[in-house]
Order: sequence, then C-alpha cells, then structure tokens
Amino acid sequence: MAKNRHEELGLTNDDVLKIFETMLLARRVDERMWLLNRAGKIPFVISCQGQEATQVGAAYALDNSKDYIAPYYRDMGVVLHFGMTARDLMLSAFAKAEDPNSGGRQMPGHFGQKKNRILTGSSPVTTQLPHAVGVALAGKIKQEDFVTFVTLGEGSSNQGDFHEGLNFAGVHKLPCITMVENNKYAISVPYDRQVAAKNVSDRAIGYGMPGYTVDGTDPLEVYKVVKEAADRARNGEGPTLIEAVSHRLTAHSSDDDHRQYRTAEDLAEGQAADPIRKFAAYLTELNILNEELEKELNERIMKEVNEATEYAENAPYAAPEDALKYVYAQQDGGNV
Repeated sequence: MAKNRHEELGLTNDDVLKIFETMLLARRVDERMWLLNRAGKIPFVISCQGQEATQVGAAYALDNSKDYIAPYYRDMGVVLHFGMTARDLMLSAFAKAEDPNSGGRQMPGHFGQKKNRILTGSSPVTTQLPHAVGVALAGKIKQEDFVTFVTLGEGSSNQGDFHEGLNFAGVHKLPCITMVENNKYAISVPYDRQVAAKNVSDRAIGYGMPGYTVDGTDPLEVYKVVKEAADRARNGEGPTLIEAVSHRLTAHSSDDDHRQYRTAEDLAEGQAADPIRKFAAYLTELNILNEELEKELNERIMKEVNEATEYAENAPYAAPEDALKYVYAQQDGGNV
C-alpha cells in the first residue's frame, strides 16, 4: 500500500480526485486541439501535456476565489482550476467572437478573464511577471488579502522582466509567488544551453527570497511547496521562487517537430514520467481510483470536450469591424 501522502498535506480523497479530474480534463482538451489542428480546423496549439501535475497541484494550493494569477501560454491546468471551462478554451482555439480571452483577437494560450482574476497575457515572454508583481504591490498598499501567482518557462527566466520583477518583489516583500515550469526545452534549446546554474531556483538568493526545486510530475509535491509559499505571502513574509521540473510530452507547438532536436531516449523518458499515469497509479494503490471510476471520469470529461468542441466550431466569428474595438478609448459610442 502506498503511503497516504495527501492526507499528511491536509487533502481529502475528494481533493485528490478533483486534482486528477482537472489534470485529465486539461489533457483531453489538449489532445482534442491537436486533432483539430491536424484536421485543419484550428491554426495553432501550444501544449500543456506533461505539465498538468505542476499546473493543477499549484493552482489547488491557491484560493481561486480571491487570488490573482498571471499564467503563461501552456497553463490550461491552472486556468481550468480558476474557473475557465473547456468551452472557453475551445472558443479561444477556434478564435470565435465569444472567446473570453480576447473575443477571437489573440492566439490560443493568451489567457485573460477578469471575473476569475486571470491577468491578460501577451506574446512577448515574461511580461506577465512584472504585471503580477504590480498587482501584488497594489494588494499590499491597499492591505487586501490575496496573493498573486505567476508562471513561466525556464527559457523565460533569462529575460530582463524576470530579474526586474523578482528584484522588485524581493525588495518590497510582496505577496507574489513565481513558478518556473521547467520542461527542459526553450523551444529547441536544452536547459544546459540556457542556464549555467544547476537549478533556476538557485537564483532566488539574489532576490532575497527562498527558492525551491520540486518534481513537477507530482502534484502533491507542487501543492506542498506552493501552499507553504502562499501561507508565507499571506503572513507578510514576501515572495517565493519555485521551479517545477517536468517533461514536455509534445513538440514546442503545432508548428514544431521536436524529433529534429530530441533523442528517442529523451522522448521515452518523458513518456515514462507522464504525470497522468503516475498520479492515477498513486490513487489506484490507495483504492481511491479504480477502473470503473476512471472510466466514468473519462466518459464525463470526453462528453464535456465533445460538447465544447461542437459549440465552439459552430459559434460565430467576430464581425470584421470588431477589429477596431478596444484600440482607442470609446466616447459617445464611437472611436476617439
């Protein structure tokens, strides 16, 4: 019998089943998007596969009724826990008018939803980090009880925004958690060609904050370190830098072929560490998950994915004149 690690963290059986279900939903939505792309129905996919444990474990450690998140483009698991739906994600993939992120004006993976406190992201990588730090500063000034949580890839940790944002957060002891999702490749560039340090988290000392590296294929490890960071932030103890190491199970995007720069051994290692299978095995060993329940979960999730796909595919595109919206300030119903 596996050691019951989740109860030691204060999580119930229902909690870990919910974590697994959200991980599985993110995977099934992602898999459907790849099929739609290959069928020529959607133009672009940037995948979360292999990083679901990192994303959902972290999100579950936060308060999705009051905390703010600034996710990066792979973070389907994070935004699903914070209130986005499979339909929302599909509307974005099809670039339809009802896309809650941008009304069909942005690429997929550019999340943003005010009602769920998801800060709008943009295409230049790492710009979301200073945004999250700024929101944390506003919260501290107003003495509001929330933390901000920002994610990025390890390649983004070399950008100026990373250093400036973390330095500011450290100096002002802001309630901001930064999580680097290290999937070992920045597009086609391996980790050892990007960062000289053994771990991205080693950089934390330079910003006056604690830094941790955890197994990103284990949602419970990620939950634990993010929960501790959130507790410290709420207690006024400042920011934390977390590095969650996992494997990217797909190419960088649907426009990439990772077989050109990754070995067969590398790809096999990633498949062996698939977080969906690993967490399912943990739950099964504790008799929390069985074949019948897993089949029921998959059927329910696939029904949700199928309905989301059908709805989004048949939803209307934005009107051409909508391209002029939100470019200039509006006054008396017209552009200024």
